[in-house]
Parts: sequence; structure tokens; C-alpha cells
Amino acid sequence: MRYYLEFEKPIEELEIKIEELKRLSDRKEIDITSEIKKLEKKAKELRSEIFSNLSPWQKTTLARHPERPYTLDYITLITEDFIELHGDRRFADDPAIIGGFARINDKTLMIIGHQKGRGTKERIYRNFGQPQPEGYRKALRLMRLAERFKKPIVTFIDTPGAYPGIGAEERGQSEAIATNLMEMSRIKTPIISIVIGEGGSGGALALGVSDRVFMVEHSVYSVISPEGCAAILWRKDGDLGAEEFAKAADALKLTAQDLLRFKVIDDIIPEPLGGAHRDSAAVAKNIADVVIKSIEDLSSKSAGKLIEDRYKRLRKMGSLEFAGT
Repeated sequence: MRYYLEFEKPIEELEIKIEELKRLSDRKEIDITSEIKKLEKKAKELRSEIFSNLSPWQKTTLARHPERPYTLDYITLITEDFIELHGDRRFADDPAIIGGFARINDKTLMIIGHQKGRGTKERIYRNFGQPQPEGYRKALRLMRLAERFKKPIVTFIDTPGAYPGIGAEERGQSEAIATNLMEMSRIKTPIISIVIGEGGSGGALALGVSDRVFMVEHSVYSVISPEGCAAILWRKDGDLGAEEFAKAADALKLTAQDLLRFKVIDDIIPEPLGGAHRDSAAVAKNIADVVIKSIEDLSSKSAGKLIEDRYKRLRKMGSLEFAGT
């Protein structure tokens, strides 16, 4: 059964009615095809209207949709011969980050990404996509391996943030993230990063220092979650609610459209109407096309030129606005 978000309730009612009519038509052997087509057209128009006017908070909830494709889904859809590699060679293997060599259109590359997991058991196993220090150290180990074999790197970003537990802090969470930022800035092979869902804080940025950064249309990317931002800015008696979260999401400018305008990302990868979970294969194809083109554009650069351009890209990122006196 399909999962619907709060703002999708009008669509849910129509689609349930369509399914009921289809079942009735099969059982009763009566022709109500025209009625079904009318409702399907109405549902499509309603979906178009709703999804063309999503607020930043609604996009945030869509980026977290439990049926949204995750890193392993895209690896299955767009690659061949994926070989997962494990461990950071220091402490443990972190299932919240996966990575390994794979091929896209006969091009061998290293794919690394956050993995949230489906269902309660797997989500706990994957720690809800929140990596610990060993996860980031594993990611860096795999990047250096790709560099050694002169293979491009693709990272899929989808995490609410790095795990904030005591054990993670004791094992050097902030140092692991900072090391990734520094080392990724000077890796001598092309790096392409794609935000496929939720890009949260340094936990996301630790896989995001790249030559090209893209966002899937309804993903989000920000320094803090709307809930965390609201808790800091509007702490008050009682629980915070959707109104405060929506206000924080507006202020954070976390949508793909905002970040493209601020030149934080290079382009937006389109999703089908209704979100990536409605047609994962179509989104996967769009991602594969972007990856292949980016690799072709970057492969002609020398290692020195690659690092120099990456540095310049980071220095030019964003914009400043000065308030009048």
C-alpha cells in the first residue's frame, strides 16, 4: 500500500477511488473505463498543481519519504558488477555508509553513499543513515583507493546528519568529518556528488566536497534540519510544531531551487510528477546520464587542474548580501 504525506491526502482519496472502480470493473464485468479515465486525469492535474507549489517544509518531508529510493536502490538500477567494500581498517564497518567499485556504461567508478534502510530492523542496523566516525573513515579509504587506480568517484548524499552519540564523539566524529573535507579537496580524481534525499549538516558535507554537485529535484541540503533550527531559534514551553518547522525551512533556503540560485550546486536532476518513489527507474536514468556526462567533462583534466578548479569552485560558492545602513 502506497504511503501518502499529509499534503498528498487529496491525491490519496482520488487514487483510492480509482483503485476501487478498477476492482469493481474486474468483478462485475461492467465498462466504467471512461469514468476511470476522468478520475485519472483529475488525479494527474491535482498532483501537478500540488507538486508545482510545494513549500520548503513540504519538500523536506518529501525528501524523507519512506518509499524514496536510497543509495542501494540507485546502485541496483544504474550499475553493473557492484562490489561492496567494508571497514575502515581501524575500528569497524559502518553500515550507514556503503561503497565499492561498479560500472556504468562500461566506465568503472567508485560509488559511496549514505544508506538509511527500510523497515524497523534495517533502519536500526543502518542507524537511520547517520554515520559514525568509522563510516567516514571507510569512505575516505575508498576514495583513496579510487585515486590509486585513477577511477572517478560518485557520492550519494542522504542523511539527517552524522550520529551525535557519545561513542561517536569519543572516537573522533568531528575529526573524521574535518579530515574528509580536507582530503576530498585534494583527491586527484574526479568527484561527483548527488543529493538524493536529505543532505544534513557536516554529515552530508563529509561526502560533498566535489568537482560537481547535483541535487535531485525534491531533495534538501542544509547546515541543520528545520526541527533543529526551530529548537534553537524558538525554544519555548511546550512542543514545537509544523508551523515553527515550516518557518525554519523557509529561512534555511534548503531546496534544490534555492541552492542552484545561490550557486551552491551545479544543476538539478528532475524527478517524475509525485516524487522519485513514483518512478525510481526514470530518476535513476537521469542520474546515470548526469554522472556519465560529468565524468566525460572532467576526465580530460590533469590532476593538478582538477584540484585547482575544485578549489576555485569552493571559493566562489554562495553569495553575500549586505544590509543598508
